[in-house]
Amino acid sequence: MSLSTLTRPSPVHRPSDLLAAYLTGSFYFSSARGTLLADGVHTRIRAGSGGRARAAAEALDAAAAAGLPDPVVVGAAGFRPDGAAGLLVPAVVRRAGAPAAMAAHLPEPRPGTGWTVRPRPEPDGYTTAVSRALELIGDGELRKVVLARALELTGDHPVAVPALLTRLVHADPAAHAFAADVTAPGDPAPRTLVGASPELLVSRRGALVVANPLAGSAPRAGDETLDRERVARLRDSAKDLGEHAHTAAQVAEALGRFCADLDVPERPEVIGTPTMWHLSTRITGRLRDPLDPACSALGLAEALHPTPAVCGVPAPRALTAIADLEPEDRGYYAGMVGWSGLDGDGEWAVTIRSAEVCDRTVRLFAGAGIVPGSDPDAELTETSAKFRTLLRALGLEHLV
Repeated sequence: MSLSTLTRPSPVHRPSDLLAAYLTGSFYFSSARGTLLADGVHTRIRAGSGGRARAAAEALDAAAAAGLPDPVVVGAAGFRPDGAAGLLVPAVVRRAGAPAAMAAHLPEPRPGTGWTVRPRPEPDGYTTAVSRALELIGDGELRKVVLARALELTGDHPVAVPALLTRLVHADPAAHAFAADVTAPGDPAPRTLVGASPELLVSRRGALVVANPLAGSAPRAGDETLDRERVARLRDSAKDLGEHAHTAAQVAEALGRFCADLDVPERPEVIGTPTMWHLSTRITGRLRDPLDPACSALGLAEALHPTPAVCGVPAPRALTAIADLEPEDRGYYAGMVGWSGLDGDGEWAVTIRSAEVCDRTVRLFAGAGIVPGSDPDAELTETSAKFRTLLRALGLEHLV
C-alpha cells in the first residue's frame, strides 16, 4: 500500500501516527514548531546552489495554479555547494503538532549483534588530520575548520528506518528530526537520510526569521555533578567562546543582508541534547521584503549554508582543507534539510546527528571544530560523543 493511499482519507493529529505511516520515499520533518509528512512527487526542483529558491518559488506557484492543496518544497541539500540535492514539491502533505506530545514509552533497543564497523578514517588518521589542520591554522591559512569522520556499519538485516526515526524522536522531541529519500542512480536499494539535529539553520514565519547556530561543544557525562562542571567550563572556555563567535558573527552578517532589524545576544547560552552540551546563540530578525523569493526560508537557508559551525573560516579555504583532509565525501552530512511553503515560510536544519541508510548499511558522520588550542585527542572524543545519538537509537552505543 502506498503512503498516498494512507494519507488521502483523513487528517492526522498525532505525530506518532505520522511516524507509524512513514514509508520509503516519504519525507518527514518535526521540531517544536510542528510535524510535516509528505508523500509522492508533484514536481522535482532541478536547480543548482544559489538558484534553488527561485526555482522552488516558480514550482510552488505552478503547483498552486494546478490546484495542489498546501504546496510545499521539501528535501535536503548536501554539504558542498556543488554536491547532491533532492528537493521536490510532494503530491500529498500532512501536518500535526510538535512531537513533544508523544507520551508513549519505547523499550530500549536490544544491543546490536552481527554488525561490522568500518571507521573512515581510523582514529589515528583523524587525529593526524586534526594536527595537519592545526598547522594550517598556525600558518595563517585558516582561523577555523570543521573536520568530520565517518562510521560505516553493516548489519545482518535491512535497517528499519521507521523504527530508527521513532527512537530518535522519542529520545529528543525538541530536535529537528527528519527522514528524506535521497536515493541516487546506482544505489542498490532506496537510500534514506535520517537524523535528529539540534541545530536550526533558519526558520521563517511571515517577516520574522530565526537562526540558532551552535559551535563549541562538550560531551554530556550523564552525572549531574560532572555535567554542571562541564557546562561551567564550556560557558567560560576562551577556545569554545572564540569558536562560537566566528559562527554567530557570520550568521548575523548573512541575515543582516535581508533584515531591517537584527537581534544578536552578546553571549551564547548553553543548551543540552541527550549526548552533548553546546554553546548556542538565538539570532532573530525582521525581513525588509518578505515577498522576495530570496527571502523565503529556502532562500535564507541557501544564503547561510554552509555556516562556520560545519565548515570553517574563511569558508573557501576551509572547503579546500576539508576536501584535502577528509577521506570520505560528506554527501548530505553537514548540509541542510527542511521545507518551505508557498508563502515563503518554512524551517531548515543543519544536517548533523544524521546517517544515510541503504538496506543493511548505515553511514554516519560526526565532526568537530578545529581552532587554535584544539587537542587532536579531545576532538576525537567529541566526535565519538556525537556518534552516540544515532548509535544509541540503533542499539549500538557500545561501539564507541
